[in-house]
Amino acid sequence: MKRFTPAAFAAALLATVTLPGLAKAETATIALAVNINTLDPHMSASFGSDLSLLSHVYPALILRGPDLKLQPALAKSWTPVNDTTWRFELVPGAKFANGEALDAKAVKWNLDRVRDPKVNARIKSWFDLVKDVRVIDPTTLEVETSAPFPAFADQLSMFFLLPPEWAATHNPATETMSGGPYQITENVPGDHITLKANPTYFGEKPAFDTAIFRTIPEPSSRIAALLAGEVDLITGVPPSELKRIKDSGKANSGATPSTRSVFIKFNTQKAPLDNKLVRQAMNYAVDKTAIGDSIFEGLAYISPCEILTPAYFGFNPDLKPYAYDPAKAKALLKQSGVNLSQPIEMDVPVATYLQGQEVAQVVAAQLGEVGLNVKITEMDFGAYMNKYLKSRTLAQTSLLTHGWPTIDADGQLTLLAPGNQYAYWDNAAFGKAVEAGRSTTDKAARLAAYKTATSIMCEEAPVLFLYAQPNTYGTSKRVVWQPRADDWVRAYDLKPAAK
Repeated sequence: MKRFTPAAFAAALLATVTLPGLAKAETATIALAVNINTLDPHMSASFGSDLSLLSHVYPALILRGPDLKLQPALAKSWTPVNDTTWRFELVPGAKFANGEALDAKAVKWNLDRVRDPKVNARIKSWFDLVKDVRVIDPTTLEVETSAPFPAFADQLSMFFLLPPEWAATHNPATETMSGGPYQITENVPGDHITLKANPTYFGEKPAFDTAIFRTIPEPSSRIAALLAGEVDLITGVPPSELKRIKDSGKANSGATPSTRSVFIKFNTQKAPLDNKLVRQAMNYAVDKTAIGDSIFEGLAYISPCEILTPAYFGFNPDLKPYAYDPAKAKALLKQSGVNLSQPIEMDVPVATYLQGQEVAQVVAAQLGEVGLNVKITEMDFGAYMNKYLKSRTLAQTSLLTHGWPTIDADGQLTLLAPGNQYAYWDNAAFGKAVEAGRSTTDKAARLAAYKTATSIMCEEAPVLFLYAQPNTYGTSKRVVWQPRADDWVRAYDLKPAAK
């Protein structure tokens, strides 16, 4: 069994693929596991689905390449003027498909829109530190923040731009107007979305004229579609199926470490998860290594008592996983004084996370072995996210993953900070440490702050730490794809294979 160590994890993230000579190909078909929930890029933080699709349609100032390095897009350059001001130089003459200028005014409008409380953008919290946006000229923009925001450029790699004039008379949730490499020509909700290359795109023309995103929730169906030659890229392949795909001779398969941590989220606003002893007991009750070996064939990286992986700036190398110790778990539960006969609900989104339902069943069973009565409720991902963020009525526990494309503790840890809509935990000391880390450009000071924050989180256990899931994939023989560690699924990362 192969297990990812921190050193191997970090090294694998930087691995590259050498492309052979390219042959002409016109269509690339990608299978997604979940439906696209919205076409408004400001109303979703799901970058493995919604934002992956919308990154084809709408432009970004900055993008992150398959090698995890930032690269220019609409912004030719981005420069910190001082600790609280960034200057962006834009590509001149860029336009949306309707002829609307894709300039500094358009960028300002988008940053203003996402911060407008009346809009209630899902990603508003990403830009809480933005204080002012100033248009210098059509191709120059300055953004002032209320405090240092060292990860601002990284955060912009997840931010996509709508055309302001078009948006005034259209509904971006259900309609699109392209400014990116592709434009949507057909949308059959729940089945597929077809995109054609945008002839007015200001950037490099994509290798494929047509990209089709198909929704195929079941892993077995995605694998069947790949082997039948119906799709060119699938992700979320059960590790046990990787060899079968490769041995078929019809497709390629593989796995790479990911930046996505999997855990059981605790709703500390509900008993008995408001009791730290219970939370710690649950961490001791689950055998993470056994899960990694039996379900993921040793490919999962066991989380060392934090939701960061070694790829993140701010990773704390001093933390160790909670040991598997059922006896200690039982002792802590007894010490907590909670009523063990009361059921603990666990919300689990179906067909969303790699082997997620199997993991939830194992976790529930092992928690049962120490005396807890866990009841699983399965639901589709859309209903889960509505419960999580809109009605804010998550059960006491839920299966969740976090992966932040900034690859910086600033984004990942802020999801648990006091007042954040994702948090379900309120710890002032943790919040203070996260704020200290995100409010200075001094790398040593940031690392020290994040070390404090991750140590507090380990001790307080607002989640049941599990593992970082491997990114597993399959590709047709028609394409070449450099595996990504950060979940983006993009047709313009694909190239035609040599014939």
